[in-house]
Amino acid sequence: SSHFGSSSAQRDTHSRPSATFALSELAMAPPSLRLQMLAALAGASAPATVAQQVGSQQAEVHPEMWMQECTASGCDWQKGSVVLDANWRWINKDGKNCYMNDDTWDPATCSDPLSCAQNCAVDGADYAGTYGISTNSYKDGIDLKFVTKGEYST
Repeated sequence: SSHFGSSSAQRDTHSRPSATFALSELAMAPPSLRLQMLAALAGASAPATVAQQVGSQQAEVHPEMWMQECTASGCDWQKGSVVLDANWRWINKDGKNCYMNDDTWDPATCSDPLSCAQNCAVDGADYAGTYGISTNSYKDGIDLKFVTKGEYST
C-alpha cells in the first residue's frame, strides 16, 4: 500500500492557497493538466527555463496499477501508473543517438547541458518488450521480467 495524502473528497481545500497541490493531485493528474499545475506553482514571475524535449520515436504508455490511499478512517483504491526513470530512455535527435557508445555525449548535439536539452529528446519506453515490466493480473502490482529478448534487448 502507498500513502499519497488524504483523499480529495476528505481534504480541506479552504486551508491552502489555490496554487498549492498535494503530491497525489500532481501525480494523478493527466499530463496536460500537470504542466498547468506546475506553472501555477511556479508563478508568472519565474524565470524562463529550458526543458528536455519529448521524443517521437516511441510512445510513452505507463503500465497501470491500482494503489491504496489510506487515512485514519480507512483505505480507498485509486488508479495510478508506473514510470520508468529517464536514465533508461533513449535520448536522440531525430532518431540519432545523442549519447555515444563510449559513455560520452555526442558533441555535435550535446556540447553542454543547454544545447543537449534544446537538441535532444527523451523517448518513451517499451515497458514490456524491452524492460519486461507489465501490470500483474490483479492490476495491483507489477511483474518484472528482468531478462527480455527483443530488438533492443538480449
